[in-house]
Amino acid sequence: QVQLVESGGGLVQAGGSLRLSCAASGSIFSINAMGWYRQAPGKQRDLVARIISGGTPKYADSVKGRFTISRDNAANMMYLQMNNLKPEDTAVYYCNADVNWYAYWGQGTQVTVSS
Repeated sequence: QVQLVESGGGLVQAGGSLRLSCAASGSIFSINAMGWYRQAPGKQRDLVARIISGGTPKYADSVKGRFTISRDNAANMMYLQMNNLKPEDTAVYYCNADVNWYAYWGQGTQVTVSS
C-alpha cells in the first residue's frame, strides 16, 4: 500500500508564508508526476502546482510568482513553499502523486489566511 501524508498547514495572516510537505511511503517502485491541489468550501478541487520528475513545474495563474513546488526524489517528498499568501488562498490543500502508475491522494491539510 502507498500513503501520502501532508503537513505544514495552519493559520497565517495575509502576506505571510507557509511550507507544505507531502511524504509518500509504502511499496513505492516509481513516482512520476506529483502535484498540489486545493479545494475551498463549496468549490471544486483545482490544481495549484504540478511537477514531473525532471520536468518544468507548472502553476495555476493565481499562484505564479508566489508559490514554488519542489520534490526530493530520494526521500519521496514534495514541498510547496507559499509566500505572500492571500485570503483567497484559504482551502484544504491535497497532495497527489502518480505512484507505481496509479494516482494517490493525501488526506489534505487546511490552510487559512486571515485578512
